[in-house]
Order: sequence, then structure tokens, then C-alpha cells
Amino acid sequence: MNSDPSSNSTVNLWKALGPGILVACAAVGGSHLVWSTRAGAEFGWSLVWLVLLANILKFPFFLYGQRYTAATGESLLAGYRRQGRIYVGIFLAINVLTGTINIAGVGMLSGALLASYGIGGVAIPHLTVGLIGGCAVLLLLGHYKLLDVFAKVIITVLAIGTLTAVALAIPNRPEMVAGFVAPSPYTWAKFAFLISLLGWMPAPIDLSAWSSLWMFSREKQTGHFATIKESSIDFYLGYIATTVLAVLFVALGALVMFGTGATFSSGGIAFSQQLVTLYTETIGDWSRWLILSAAFFTMFSTTLTCLDGYPRSLAACCTLLKIGSPDRFTLIHRTWILVSGVAASVVVLFFVKNLLELLTFAAVVSFVTSPVLAVINYKVMNGPNVPKNARPGVVLKTISWVGIGFFVVMTLGYIYVTFLREA
Repeated sequence: MNSDPSSNSTVNLWKALGPGILVACAAVGGSHLVWSTRAGAEFGWSLVWLVLLANILKFPFFLYGQRYTAATGESLLAGYRRQGRIYVGIFLAINVLTGTINIAGVGMLSGALLASYGIGGVAIPHLTVGLIGGCAVLLLLGHYKLLDVFAKVIITVLAIGTLTAVALAIPNRPEMVAGFVAPSPYTWAKFAFLISLLGWMPAPIDLSAWSSLWMFSREKQTGHFATIKESSIDFYLGYIATTVLAVLFVALGALVMFGTGATFSSGGIAFSQQLVTLYTETIGDWSRWLILSAAFFTMFSTTLTCLDGYPRSLAACCTLLKIGSPDRFTLIHRTWILVSGVAASVVVLFFVKNLLELLTFAAVVSFVTSPVLAVINYKVMNGPNVPKNARPGVVLKTISWVGIGFFVVMTLGYIYVTFLREA
């Protein structure tokens, strides 16, 4: 019998790792491959500070998801219910909208990358629907264990590949075109791009409920429920990884495309090929298929994660609102997987003109709902059922209120630019 406390704590920590890394895997897909890379490609290094600011200001609201569950033994959404049924209803309504759009967005980017393998005769929307259907089947058969293993492998491979590409790009930067003048991102005309960047950076705030629910799935898998310290380490590992990768993707765009006259296409296949080219131009053409596969599986894992996370949250809302019995959670979750997959497929097939249009709309919707979810997360974490030593301290409270204020001001700015400025 092993009585070494340090050995037991290490084993328990390993058992606790997973939910935070899964959120990182979901985040790295759209926000990093698309928005961080475009920020660097179009504006060089000028938006690095905004990427870091977004990660800092959203930090508390993601942390609250896992900390609340570790401190109280119940899900973050159960904390919503303690505040009132209306809060669960608000979350349910937001997630029905954002879930459908975001699954469609990341699924379509996965489909575009799949098409880059040279698959002929099949349109990207049809490939996307096939991928979403494949993800649904995998989730219905493999459940949380599949997600956990897949995410850890993908995030590791992508991190190594991106770090290598940036390191090689630094001494091999292409020359800027003659007379190039760096554009400014700080104009009203570029405001919508800034909101898109912020919306998925590092991820929509509603993902904080996913990590909370995944903690219970991890417990079923390992037999250990994470402590506050263990869940915090899991969260920090995932969140720091997403932040570092976000900066690396900005760097990659700035080093390889900024000032060269190249711009990202709105077409699915062309856009995905440009993403792959960012790597191959620095690492070498020999790596094209390797990089394409890494990018594809990154987006595929993001699609897989979203198709589990959104339905899992919606199923939890249904049980909390007594729409379904808690002991039928698995059935409700599976039903939402199918419903969400069908809804996302309908969006892709009938309501999308181009890939970037869909990704932009998805990111904007995610951002304008941020203030609402941020406020609710803050209220839940400061609820009377949360032990005082687990509640936010001065630093977290300050960042939380600054973040909420920033989200509100930027949302109002977007409303002004979109609906009032030209009126």
C-alpha cells in the first residue's frame, strides 16, 4: 500500500486534469486559427495587446466555472438556478442561438480543410454536414473519454507545430511590398473586425459552463472529484496554453503575410489553403500534408468538443428547469446532440454564402452576449452557498468589473457602428 502523500496528490492531480484542457481545445480552433492569424496578417503586431487584454478580462469568468463546482460540488448552471429560474432560461436561450451558429462555423471550417485534401465532387456544405454527423456518432458511442484523449493529443501537436513555424518564420520573413503603409485597426470601419476578434478570444464565455459539467464526467471516468487547487491547476494549464498560442498565431500572421500584399479569401477552400500555407512557407513544402492534417484535426476536435459542450449545457438547463428528469440526463444530452447537429447543418446548407461571413456572425453573437453571461457568472461565484475562501478576492473582483464594463462599452460601440452611425 502506497502511503506517500505526495504520490497520492500527484495521482489525484493527474485524474483532475481534463476539463480545462478541453476548453483550451475548443478555444484554439476558430479564435486562433482564424481571428488571431488574420489580426497578424492584416495589422501586424498592433493587436497583440488586444488579444492579451481579451484573455485577461475573460479570465475570471472562465475560472469561476471550475472553481464554483470544486467549491460547492454542483455545476455552474445549478448556481444559475440558485439565483433564479430566469438566469437558467437566459443561458438556455443564448446557447440555443450561439450553439447552432458556432457549431456550424467550426464545422464549416473543418469541411473546408477536408476539401483541401483534394476531395472532388463534394461541396464544402455537404462535407460539413457529413463531418457534423460523424462527430455526433462518435459522441454517442465514445462519450467523454474520447473527447478527453483526443483533446490532449491535438493541443500538444498543434502547440509544437505552431511554435516551430514561428521560430522558423522569424529569420525567413518575406519582404514587404514597396510603398506598403500599415493600416490602422483603430477606425470605425474596422470596429466589426475587433468585435469578431474579441468574440472568440479565447472563447465565448458560455464555455465556462462546459468545464463545470465536464468535471462530473471526469469524476465518473477516474473516480476522483477535483479539489479547488487541482481544478485551478487544470484551468491554468489550459488557459495559459490558449493565451500563448493566441500570441503565436498573431506572430505567424504578422511574420508571414503582413505587408506582402496577400489577403485572406472569403472562400472556404482558398481560406483553408492559406492557413496551411502560413506554415509550409516557413517550415517547407514537405510539411504541407502534415500541417493540413494538424489543422484539420484541430478543427475537427473543436467541432467535436462544441457538439458535446453546447448540448451538455442545454441538457443541464432542461433538467434544472424540470423540462426533463435529472436521471434521464444522458438521454436528454444525446437528444440535444442530434438536434444541435441538425440545426447547424440546416444553417450551413441554406443560410451561408461564404465561410468568413458565417465565422464573423458567430463571433459577433458570442461577444454581444458576453456582458450578460459575465454578470451572471460573477453573481453565482459570490453567492451565499460559496465558501468565503473560494469567493473572488480583490484582484479577481477588480478584473471582473473592468471586464464587464469593457464588454458593455464595446457592445454599445458595435451597435452604434452597425445600426446608428450611417443612419
